Amino acid sequence: MSSVCDLTDKHCTPCEGGVEAFDRETAEPYLAELEGWVLSDDGKMISRRFEFRGFFRTMAFINAMAYIVNNENHHPDFSAGYNFCEVGFTTHAIDGLSENDFICAAKVNALLET
Repeated sequence: MSSVCDLTDKHCTPCEGGVEAFDRETAEPYLAELEGWVLSDDGKMISRRFEFRGFFRTMAFINAMAYIVNNENHHPDFSAGYNFCEVGFTTHAIDGLSENDFICAAKVNALLET
């Protein structure tokens, strides 16, 4: 099992399917390393709500997140408003979670540490 530090140093690997999605037992130790993220009831997605002081900071976060995840070629579902952004990661090709989701979540969390 990787630690968050290891996850932020890793890069996503292409997933075209043909591998098993993480089950809840596999996902939970990864999730325990990621502050603020929650596992969906069906165990197929992790998500987090980020809150900011105003629209500009929300958009700055979204743009920084977009840059990071696009470089990883692993893209979240997200919604945003004036002072929040809700982010969800899943690996669509396998209809569930893979290590890629946790790598990107760790990298998104790291945006708030700088």
